[in-house]
Amino acid sequence: MSQAEFAERTGRPTKTINEIIRGKATITPETALQFEKVLGVSASFWINREQNYQEWRARKKERSSFEKHLSWIDEFPVKEMVDLGWIEKHDEPLHKLDELLRFFGIASPQQWNAVTNDLSLAFRRSPAFKAEPAIISAWLRKGEIEAQNINCESFDAKIFKNALSEIRLLTNKPPEVFVPQTIELCAKAGVAVVLVHELHKLRTNGATRWLNPNKALIQLSLLYKTDDQLWFTFFHEAGHILLHGKRDIFLEEDNQTNNKEDEANNFAADWLIPLSDYASFHPRGNYFSKTEINEFAEHLGIAPGIVVGRLQHDRRIPMKNCNDLKRKLRWASDN
Repeated sequence: MSQAEFAERTGRPTKTINEIIRGKATITPETALQFEKVLGVSASFWINREQNYQEWRARKKERSSFEKHLSWIDEFPVKEMVDLGWIEKHDEPLHKLDELLRFFGIASPQQWNAVTNDLSLAFRRSPAFKAEPAIISAWLRKGEIEAQNINCESFDAKIFKNALSEIRLLTNKPPEVFVPQTIELCAKAGVAVVLVHELHKLRTNGATRWLNPNKALIQLSLLYKTDDQLWFTFFHEAGHILLHGKRDIFLEEDNQTNNKEDEANNFAADWLIPLSDYASFHPRGNYFSKTEINEFAEHLGIAPGIVVGRLQHDRRIPMKNCNDLKRKLRWASDN
């Protein structure tokens, strides 16, 4: 059938038919219905062909645009993210870039810059974020992805406080017990708790932010690999949730000093070891013994490593003393 005859049978101008054949004009649903009647091939076939062709054109144009941004890949620890299973491995640079965009849930590197600028404002007090925005943003994004898999009730401060009381008594339990129970208890209060493997050069051990008005996120790493640090960070982040606004975002680093961080520190310290108990805790001799620390921890119902960490922080014992009472933690994937 000639183009002229085909145009006559469909009622379309010959020029339009010619442009469709050459890929210059699109096949509309109305045109597809006409093709169906003339050629006996379903309209859905032609509509799908048109859709596939337009998608191919868009991807071709996108690839051409993305070639200008391949250097963006170098800002991220791609190999480490692959090793941790966060992203798939690709050798072709454009595929690497596409994988990073999918991980971050953004359409182009320009959107990542916009998101990073927003985070920079939130973390304006953070020298670590300013130094390594790509590393920290990747770690934070992984936390968001993990939190999406945790179904939470709407946030309730009273239920969350009750959960913290129960979680405090879990500090003596091994990770295979305290991790799932902590996640479950917090989820019932509207708080998603995720533990995310730290990346090389990551200098933060925790972060807190609100994913929406009814769901908060506590994100933890094992940067310091001891139970006292993990538990103090968890209760510190819990303090931010209960004490500070839903618009605030907190990224925990060493030597941070401001009112809100001090409030969260005091919250964690007092929740783990009530001030009245701590004030009355004194060594029977000149120095604290491990026996005394274990007895005090048992009295409080918490892990002895937490007591050691508090005494070391307050310089009541040297930093080198009693560290064997702390439980060492590691990622199962690092075995």
